[in-house]
Amino acid sequence: MSPEAAAAMPQAGKSLLTAWRSGLIRLAAAWLALGIATWRDWAAMLDQWWNISTYNHILFVPLIVGWLIHLRRRELVEIEPAPWWPGLAPLAATMLVWLIGSVAGVNIVSQTGAVASLIVIVPAILGPRVALACAFPLAYLLFLVPFGDEMVPTLQMVTADIVIWLTHLSGIEAVIDGVFIDTPVGLFEVAEACSGVKFLVAMIALGVLVCYACFRGWMRRAIFMTAAIALPILANGVRAWGTIFIAQSQGIEFAVGFDHIFYGWVFFAIVVFLLLAAFWRWFDREPDELGLDFQDHVHSDWLARLSGADAKPQAHLASVVALLSVVFAWNLSVSSVEAAIPEQIELPQVNGWQRVDPVSQVDWQPRFAGADHTLFGRYRDAAGREVDVAYALYAAQSEGREAGAAGEGALIPDTPWRWVAPWITDTEAMGEELMAYGDLRRHAVTSYRTGDTLTGSAARLKLHSMKGRLTIAGEPTMTLILSVEGTDSRTAEQTIADFTAATGDRGEWMDRIAGLR
Repeated sequence: MSPEAAAAMPQAGKSLLTAWRSGLIRLAAAWLALGIATWRDWAAMLDQWWNISTYNHILFVPLIVGWLIHLRRRELVEIEPAPWWPGLAPLAATMLVWLIGSVAGVNIVSQTGAVASLIVIVPAILGPRVALACAFPLAYLLFLVPFGDEMVPTLQMVTADIVIWLTHLSGIEAVIDGVFIDTPVGLFEVAEACSGVKFLVAMIALGVLVCYACFRGWMRRAIFMTAAIALPILANGVRAWGTIFIAQSQGIEFAVGFDHIFYGWVFFAIVVFLLLAAFWRWFDREPDELGLDFQDHVHSDWLARLSGADAKPQAHLASVVALLSVVFAWNLSVSSVEAAIPEQIELPQVNGWQRVDPVSQVDWQPRFAGADHTLFGRYRDAAGREVDVAYALYAAQSEGREAGAAGEGALIPDTPWRWVAPWITDTEAMGEELMAYGDLRRHAVTSYRTGDTLTGSAARLKLHSMKGRLTIAGEPTMTLILSVEGTDSRTAEQTIADFTAATGDRGEWMDRIAGLR
């Protein structure tokens, strides 16, 4: 080796060290600016990770990502980080996602945008070579987003189906009614906590990590991931059936006590052990294998050409902060827009129906937190049929005042009312069947209205709200719930249909109550 080459090596090392030190400082500054712009979402996510058992596993995600990046430390120090102008485009896109979710009050959208922005800032600040070298760890950060609550009703129904099948198979007489299972020793409910969602979402995160770290082939990864999703669902059904089976001989109190002890991370550990034990012999990769040929990819010609659009570090960081500031300011401006609504509203008269005092066997009044106006009343026709009407009017949709949010609407948490099953549903309304104290039925249909949109889907409502808020169009949002207590499903359906026919077009009737017509 020539003296010149020997002298150049330490110099090159110092240059790389300086580049990494500067790059990491700029990355920290960019992350700080992003955190300030999206702090509400990070605060909400942290609260969910820490206080909701469904998301406790997310606390391990940063540690896992740190471990995965640590495995790449030797290869990473060979790459010179550099700011990359094209990286501003994906950052703008993810911040737009955050903006849409934020102004519409859809937490999972805004939180996904905040986390995705955290990820795409890396190639913008450190360059595409560094991002490609850390592709999987960066992608795994998406598991910071709490998800799964939207799957709870479906998982309740699936678990109930598994339980009734196993109950009949084990020779126990039982009748299923939605998520309720009536057995000789008592009535059992597949409640939200019994849906198994917290183990399913934790298993999905674990399954993705195992697929990456332990398998080379995509076929084995697909098979393992399918098993990682199916096993906790099936195991949860078996666990719920076990509670019913034990109760038949030992009593409900003993069975429930045993279930409370067993149902937790012990149960999850057993499921994980069974899954890993079943696939252990097919593991064909060591966790410290990077799964990426650095010479062929990270140092390839095509990536060198892609990385050619380097930028001056200070100017580039200023552009990142300016982009975040513009989106944050846009969010502040559209969040303050509210529709003009009347100071007072009231339920109108309906032909053939008379307003009466709403006296219920079990108290029921839907929750509309943050609504500017709420109405609740009961109508009775000449035949004595009665319909409860609950109405809410919002001048705007935002955090804490969202129509269709969790805990809002017909099913009120921490009351005797329990969700039984979906009911009649169409494009204009979403139906659900409720029950109190094991025998009192209530059927309810919910409709949402904003602008010209009338829907029973909270998701569709939020999509329309996003569009309206982004264009700074102040449109009020309405929720209408029609409900019948103490009748069978068919009678309730006919009663609500006749009442709706008497009010005329449902959307126009909601508009008239809001003073828009």
